[in-house]
Amino acid sequence: MQPVDYQIPLTRWSHTWRAIIVVGLSGLAWSQFASWQWDRNRLWFFADIGLGLICFGLMFFRRRYPVRIALITALASSISTLSGGPATLALVSLATRRRWREIVPVALLSLSASLWLNHLNKTNPDVWFIASTAIASIIGVTVGWGLYIGARRELLTTLRDRADRAESDQFRRAEQSRTAERARIAREMHDVLAHRISMVSMHAGALSYRKDLTPEEIRSTADIIQENSHLALTELREVLGILREGPLDAVPELPQPGVHDIPALVAESRLAGMKITFDGIVGLGLLPDNIGRTLYRIAQEGLTNARKHAPDTLLCLTVGGSPGDGVVVEMKNPLRIGDLRLKTPESGLGLIGLAERSNLSGGRLSHHITSDRMFVLYAWLPWLA
Repeated sequence: MQPVDYQIPLTRWSHTWRAIIVVGLSGLAWSQFASWQWDRNRLWFFADIGLGLICFGLMFFRRRYPVRIALITALASSISTLSGGPATLALVSLATRRRWREIVPVALLSLSASLWLNHLNKTNPDVWFIASTAIASIIGVTVGWGLYIGARRELLTTLRDRADRAESDQFRRAEQSRTAERARIAREMHDVLAHRISMVSMHAGALSYRKDLTPEEIRSTADIIQENSHLALTELREVLGILREGPLDAVPELPQPGVHDIPALVAESRLAGMKITFDGIVGLGLLPDNIGRTLYRIAQEGLTNARKHAPDTLLCLTVGGSPGDGVVVEMKNPLRIGDLRLKTPESGLGLIGLAERSNLSGGRLSHHITSDRMFVLYAWLPWLA
């Protein structure tokens, strides 16, 4: 697998101190040969300066063309001592890429150029000393330093990417938590208010179009509206108190409705004029509280929907189960024939919220219309033995 080039943008100061070091290296190397070139070959003296200036200009393009610039400066350093600084910087920059198929040829070319330049100048006849010095400086220092810089840049880039990913994941988890919390609040608010408000709407609508009610019936209906409005506010305060809890909001504080509150819910709906067949709660005494709350919400939403869409039909409610087999709630009623004069706004979120509650409890919820025009709401929730 080919290594990735982890080049980072350089600031103006980074370019400046690199240029100062390059000028220092080139000046140090040229000072040892300048007088010898001036005395023996002045054309070489000026050619050395010219090639050095060209290499100084080329070194600023070393990142765009790393291999080409390194090869050109290495070749120029074979006859120009001033090119030694740019050649060194170009080789270090190339080594940061950590691609051996590029580093090895350029390093060997730089080593050969250093030996050839010493041979041309003939200032030091000790070939082995020159060769060992060139190997140590070019291979040991230049290439080694470039490899170290490349590895460090890769490490910093990897750590920065990990930090960015961790921050992004944390932000995404926070967004998911907020979304889940909004959904939970919406489900609680819908389950609590829809039942009460639907009863208020139904009785208020009856007052608006029934002209034959006696004063006693009007007073009784107004009392029902007042009572349900008061209960709606009371339950709303309870829900808001639960939702304000911090880490323990998954285990709501009591009192919370459960499976044993379903008979009272059915009795209340019957008093409101609904026709309901219900055999009561049997064998659910040890049902876990969270499953009991879910069952209550399913029954509450089913009664609310029946009161909205088919108030004058017979609703059959069945609740039962056993440990190991799970607990089942089924509600079915005939579809109403004709248009209903009193209609409450439809949110379309009730059954969706119930399905989410059932899934969170490990169960399932479905609803369908049978061939004989019966609307059936069925839910199964697990009950471990």
